[in-house]
Amino acid sequence: MTIALKNVTVSYRRRPAIHHVSAEFASHHATAIFGPNGAGKSTILKTLMGFLKPDTGHVELDGLRRAQIAYMPQAAQIDRTLPVTVLDTVLTGAWCTTGAFGGVGRAGLQRAAQALADVGLHGFERRSIGELSGGQFQRVLFARILMQDAPLILLDEPFASVDAKTTFDLLAFVRRWEAEGRTVIAVLHDYEQVRAYFDTTLLLAREVIAFGPTETVLTEANLARANHIATHWQAHPPVCVVPEQEAA
Repeated sequence: MTIALKNVTVSYRRRPAIHHVSAEFASHHATAIFGPNGAGKSTILKTLMGFLKPDTGHVELDGLRRAQIAYMPQAAQIDRTLPVTVLDTVLTGAWCTTGAFGGVGRAGLQRAAQALADVGLHGFERRSIGELSGGQFQRVLFARILMQDAPLILLDEPFASVDAKTTFDLLAFVRRWEAEGRTVIAVLHDYEQVRAYFDTTLLLAREVIAFGPTETVLTEANLARANHIATHWQAHPPVCVVPEQEAA
């Protein structure tokens, strides 16, 4: 299974969010994407999912269909005012096998109940997601990932604004998934979490600053360079001119 970005530039209104990024993510391994605010970290995940189209370069997902990717967006991007139950939210993780209108059956319901028990939410099935605390809702999203049973898991700021106990419990799933041979790519903003739970890190500041073993990537020099680039990046950077052969 190959998961790679090859010379990828992604722009919003032709202003680059990530610029000529190349990175190959190790299969069956957990990798953190780390960097300053506005570094393009979430853009990487959206590009891997196919939500964003590269201006240059391409994404390689050899041996993997996008239906086999479990993607967790930032919780703030999810509308929790919808009248949806915890169980219904978890069951959406089965869509890749049942389709949007397929039934999950008794076995699927049992899997969903077990996923909720695994994340510490046994008995929450009938609650509305709008009733939950931020930490409880994040546990629901992790249960949905468990339900999906995907070989590639993409997490976008999975522990933002979550209490320490919930963060500790959910970080254990990163280790679990890695032990099960799954590939995890997580956007994180907490330096200590990255160092404690991820052996490999992509340090990003719209371009690749460093990529490799975490202890050699998260050095003072690399972090200073990333922050300098982020601080001095132009509010309106030049339009990225894409040669016709690269845009094709």
